[in-house]
Amino acid sequence: MMAMSPIPTIVHLTIQEARRRRVLAAGLLGGCAFLAVFGVAIGFAHADMVRSGTSFVERQAFLTLFTIAGFYAINFLSVLLAVLLPVDALSGEIDSGVMQTVASKPIRRADIVLGKWIGYLIIMAAYVGLLSAGVLVAGRLAAGYVQLYVARGLALMLLEIALLLTVSIAGGTRLSTVANGILGLGFYGMAFIGGIVEQIGGLAGVPSARTIGIAVSLVSPPDALWRMAAYHMQPSIMRGFVEGPPFLVSASVPNALMLWWAIGFMALTLAWAVRSFQRRAL
Repeated sequence: MMAMSPIPTIVHLTIQEARRRRVLAAGLLGGCAFLAVFGVAIGFAHADMVRSGTSFVERQAFLTLFTIAGFYAINFLSVLLAVLLPVDALSGEIDSGVMQTVASKPIRRADIVLGKWIGYLIIMAAYVGLLSAGVLVAGRLAAGYVQLYVARGLALMLLEIALLLTVSIAGGTRLSTVANGILGLGFYGMAFIGGIVEQIGGLAGVPSARTIGIAVSLVSPPDALWRMAAYHMQPSIMRGFVEGPPFLVSASVPNALMLWWAIGFMALTLAWAVRSFQRRAL
């Protein structure tokens, strides 16, 4: 009989282990605090606009901006959790000696990496889904507002989170826990700065700055994925505006090529993580 793949078992153990970690508890606590603030703020803001006689169109525009700002906060919280939650998934177990025991069994090292990757991805998808549902429900209950164009934006956010998760796991095959955390946060920081430079170049009409920003996004694509998500969550009437808060500026919106590059980047990083772990001496 063909032996069953150990990946589902590793996925289950990864989820069980993550549930006991303080990083996940802190992420959930931060998410709950954010949802509480968001719900109260959008409720009071909507009540103030109604009392002041703000038109329905203006209220809808404000609520759209407010809701996308909420998704921006969700994206930031998820980015931090995606980097820090698996930061010692491999390096920590190698240092503690646990990995030597696991890898000595008839389990392929590739299965260990893939099982952990899938397990953490399930956790992050649930985290993003719960916080996103909280924002949508808060908007509906507090202001009667229904956010449209959510599905494509959420899919792009999940791809961004999966990419950062992959980078964090890949770094753990070679780096210590602290060094890996710095690498993951630095990787996202570079993407964030590149996005700002690209937007400034687009707004100011400076092609060189925009080109530099695009080049940085090719090296580190996460922020480009968020900008695509924010763009697709906007109503079409708002997509032509080039001035606004950071989460809405659309002076330079990545195209479909950047999407495919990000997918390829993630796949190559995951493949490298598997190969790197297979060659590492335990």
